[in-house]
Amino acid sequence: MKLRISAFAAAVAFALAAPARHAGALELKFSTFVPPTHGFVTDVLVPLGKEIEKKSGGAVTVRVFAGNSPFGKVANQADQVKQGVVDLAFGLNGIPRGRYLRTSIMEMPFVAESADLATRTLWAMRDGALAEDWKGFKLAALHCHNPGLFHTRDKRLESIYDVKGLRMRAPNPSTQDLLAFLGATPVGMPPGQVYENLEKGVIDGAVFPWDAIKGFRLESLLKEHLDARVYTACFHLVMNPERFATYPPAVQKAIDSSIGTPLVDKFGAWWAQWDKAGYDAAMKAGGTLVPVSNATREKWREQLQPVVDQELAKLEKEGVPNARAIYDEMRRTESKLAR
Repeated sequence: MKLRISAFAAAVAFALAAPARHAGALELKFSTFVPPTHGFVTDVLVPLGKEIEKKSGGAVTVRVFAGNSPFGKVANQADQVKQGVVDLAFGLNGIPRGRYLRTSIMEMPFVAESADLATRTLWAMRDGALAEDWKGFKLAALHCHNPGLFHTRDKRLESIYDVKGLRMRAPNPSTQDLLAFLGATPVGMPPGQVYENLEKGVIDGAVFPWDAIKGFRLESLLKEHLDARVYTACFHLVMNPERFATYPPAVQKAIDSSIGTPLVDKFGAWWAQWDKAGYDAAMKAGGTLVPVSNATREKWREQLQPVVDQELAKLEKEGVPNARAIYDEMRRTESKLAR
């Protein structure tokens, strides 16, 4: 049975059972919230499934369910793993709000320097300062996108402060607080809902990496782009360790040799590829890019430090007493990895 992307409702019923066996092979279910044409599916989950199938010697088959499937709701990804509905899920850390508080520090203004460095930093800290966030999961990968931009329908932004008065979609709590600090009205919204809400005029723009412009078909709606690179959003690929323990040893070995560091180390190049495709789509559709100098970005870094301090203080009140120490460790680790 070849790996395939499925989107049929009957999957819900049989997925609630233990991993199924078809023609002597164990079938695993992988899910994510993005469309089936997105790089998360075409470049990550599908090839990962094929690799595991090959390494297992035919002992396992993998079925990938994308965002148009019954398993595609962004808020449900990690929960589906915990409940045994799917075997591996690819989710967005910021939805639902309030989870993975330690890991969320990477999403604060100017913490992430690049997708590659942010991703490898989280992975380096997963068993230490971030371990509490991922209790009850077997981590396949953590990763972040390249620092994101500000995109609007028709208002040209010369500065991040020009979002004042605009309704802007944001991916996570720290970016929502950043937008509020700048005078915008932040709107928490799954990426798959942005097109409809832009089209209806419910929102004026969104913060996204370039990747999302093509990934969610936004190039015809978002025409003005500011190269802000102020924030990032991060993601998880998780499994259920108890469910994993039920797989045959050959399948466990095939999975373990395909996830983790070998997978994490690919995300920097993947994000460069995905962002280029998004940029090309935006420019081809007549979009306008306002560049930002490094000197301006450094000024913004200083001006936005109160937002970082506010976020860290909030985390301390929410039960992460060492939030500032984690922030400092992230910055140190990222600098060390950049050498």
